[in-house]
Amino acid sequence: MGRTRNLRLEAVIHELGLPQERLVARFRAVAAENGATELAATNQSSIARWIAGTRPSGRAPAILAATLSRGLGRTVTLNDIGLAAEEGDGTRPPQWSTDTLTTLVDLGGTDLDMDRRRLLAGSAYSVAGLALPSQAWWEAAAERARARTPVSQHTVTAQDVESVTEMTTFFSRRDQQRGGRGAGRTALVAYLRTEVAAYLAGHFPSEEVRRSMTSAAGELAYLAGWTAFDAGEHPVAVRWFTLATQLAEEARDAPLAGHVMRAMAHQAVDLKQPGEAVRLAAASLEGKRYTNASWREKALIGVVHARALAADGRRKEAATALHRAEQDLSRAGGGDDEPGRVWFFGEASLAHETGATLRDLGDLKAAEGEFRRSVRTRRAQFQRTHSVTLGYLAEVQIQQGQLEAACGTWERALDAMAGVQSGRTRATVVQLRRSLSPFRSRAGAAADLDARARAVLHVG
Repeated sequence: MGRTRNLRLEAVIHELGLPQERLVARFRAVAAENGATELAATNQSSIARWIAGTRPSGRAPAILAATLSRGLGRTVTLNDIGLAAEEGDGTRPPQWSTDTLTTLVDLGGTDLDMDRRRLLAGSAYSVAGLALPSQAWWEAAAERARARTPVSQHTVTAQDVESVTEMTTFFSRRDQQRGGRGAGRTALVAYLRTEVAAYLAGHFPSEEVRRSMTSAAGELAYLAGWTAFDAGEHPVAVRWFTLATQLAEEARDAPLAGHVMRAMAHQAVDLKQPGEAVRLAAASLEGKRYTNASWREKALIGVVHARALAADGRRKEAATALHRAEQDLSRAGGGDDEPGRVWFFGEASLAHETGATLRDLGDLKAAEGEFRRSVRTRRAQFQRTHSVTLGYLAEVQIQQGQLEAACGTWERALDAMAGVQSGRTRATVVQLRRSLSPFRSRAGAAADLDARARAVLHVG
């Protein structure tokens, strides 16, 4: 059977418009820069064979993508030129990469392609075996990013950084109100893959601007992961979280890296992988990730550590972690030293997470009190989380035999879900029906509530 012509590679080379001898000269120059001496003999026949369908070996695909990126002034990925590795079954954990820019564009393309996103979303989530890199690897991340060769002529400005930050604020507030599904998430990923990737590929007039833009990109990548998590697309989410952590380390923004690892731990708790949750939560607290964080962010990553410990059955450690998180939040003053990403975390959020920790430790009465405190203090713009908290409250009520109270709370939860597109709110409704299953045959509030839940889920 003959080889299939690589039409993607042919189209990109045609777009570049260089004679093949000049393309080969540029390829050799980029190879030499990267110490790829084994590619010094590449010639026009090599390019012709690659176009005809022969797959280049070793580092040649990456060098070719870098060469074309520089020539076109934009990031060209291996997928763009038909040389991406074959997609796996999605069960392997994501790997840490030294080429975050290409990873960003590739992952954004996967996320925007609905068929590929469904494939990933339907595969198994796993962070087992996701070995965290060594401290030396993290410390070298910023230097690798600083030495990255620009592929566009744009000089990044402080105003560009401000634009990315403003968009992150907009998307974050929309997520809190409306959830991670729908057009808002698509727009977020498209913006990240195009404009933000172009900024990262540009020239930086100073190290300060480079770090600021990289940190802003990391925060937006984290939000892409969080919205995927909320939409129930967990394998996609963990890939965004991994990339966001790397961008944070490239920016030397240790608290942001801790913030993202905290989200990965939260995801592992929700997906019943307590051992992995503890490992990731512990990493979020290491070194400057915790010590350089604001008090509010310390409280956030600390309370998720408590949840992970509780899920793993480590009662005393969980209680200690809860106490520290409460102390940290009591010291938060809301000053300029607080990053915008923790704007949502206050008394209501702490009570929500504390209630979940106590519930997992088996203290249902205390958990009920914390969920009530969260509901009482929650501000109106946090519609999605408010509905989830009400669902949690109803669960601990029915587990204590309070059927009537639980039905009333679930009614309020369904009311709060109006207009929200979220996998977590949907999971709340699914759990509602499961918990009510012993009572569905009765007339009255339980039967009426189940009928309403079926309508929300579009179940016949």
